[in-house]
Amino acid sequence: MAKLAPTKGNLIAVKRSRALAENGFSLMDKKRNILIREMMSLIDRAAELQSRIDATFNEAYIAVRLANISVGGAEDIATAMPIDDTIRVRYRSVMGVEIPTVTSTPTDTSILPYGFLGTTSALDDAYKKFVKVKELTLEMAELENSIYRLAYSIKKTQKRANALHNIVIPSLNADIARISEELEEKEREEFVRLKVIKATK
Repeated sequence: MAKLAPTKGNLIAVKRSRALAENGFSLMDKKRNILIREMMSLIDRAAELQSRIDATFNEAYIAVRLANISVGGAEDIATAMPIDDTIRVRYRSVMGVEIPTVTSTPTDTSILPYGFLGTTSALDDAYKKFVKVKELTLEMAELENSIYRLAYSIKKTQKRANALHNIVIPSLNADIARISEELEEKEREEFVRLKVIKATK
């Protein structure tokens, strides 16, 4: 970048730029802290939810094994299950970061999507447990996607804050110091010149 001419106008402009950069750094720092706080709360929820998902998956697979034993294979019933097209994704904004909110119509497990002929209560139990797995999986997908988006935004915000703090602000400080020194030098030269002129008169 070309050196700025040592004028009072340039000094004022550089000081204004430094104030803006410092304000920008302060805002970036606050944004990063808010995003980190939001992400940490989601990580805590995700850890608790993961243990619930693991337990529910184990129960569901045990129930499927028991259903297979009692029914003798449930592939035909599985292919006849209705497709759930009620899942919707909306977004909310946290400091400019779009966070997904996943919703779906709750499945009424009191109404089974298959008949009683050729089925047992073990299959009913497996169906109900996998409905619970689906609900927990939707919640986990929302949490994991939110955490990923927040982590990406935190990284980007950190890079910008570092650039302002370590490159832009020091560079502006150096310009202010250089221009101030050169202006002071000019003032001293002008003072000496005026003294000499006065002495010769």
